Amino acid sequence: MFSARIGSLFLVVAMVAAILVIVGAGKPRHRADNCPTIKLKRQWGGKPSLGLHYQIRPIRYVVIHHTVTGECSGLIECADILQNMQNYHQKELNYNDISYNFLIGGDGIVYEGTGWGLRGAHTYGYNGNGTGIAFIGNFVDKLPTDAALQAAKSLLACGVRQGELSEDYALIAGSQVISTQSPGLTLYNEIQEWPHWLSNP
Repeated sequence: MFSARIGSLFLVVAMVAAILVIVGAGKPRHRADNCPTIKLKRQWGGKPSLGLHYQIRPIRYVVIHHTVTGECSGLIECADILQNMQNYHQKELNYNDISYNFLIGGDGIVYEGTGWGLRGAHTYGYNGNGTGIAFIGNFVDKLPTDAALQAAKSLLACGVRQGELSEDYALIAGSQVISTQSPGLTLYNEIQEWPHWLSNP
């Protein structure tokens, strides 16, 4: 009698474990394998958003920008730029937050702006259905570092795996759809060679 109960208990435990494995396999959103290092807003000293507007995911567009600031490498240097930028966007431009979803430093570290699933203020007409990624610096006449470029590619692949970006997302430059030179001519030519590039949005 006792051994039969133990046997039944083991069977129930095995069934629950199998169900958990199956359910877990169907939820890739929480996986972080092969994703770049992302510093959260609280880690770089960012202030809370003044208003949250959620997006419907997966996101259809990725818009590439540059910040037209100095470049940075390392948390201290980049945090100073990001804090000043957020302060300007919130106080001078009356945005809810820093305008980009993510920003990338020269050392390949990705910094959370509004992050996944929240509307930014980077590109008129593409804030609700787009993710804005900005390279920190000015890339009119030179490229970001290899580390920064690779971090961006890894972030995009990670977004697809986690269900944040559509598998057939379209990659565009800010200058294609609004009156701006962002992301700078040299970087603009670089991203035209990336997967998902959309030449005529």
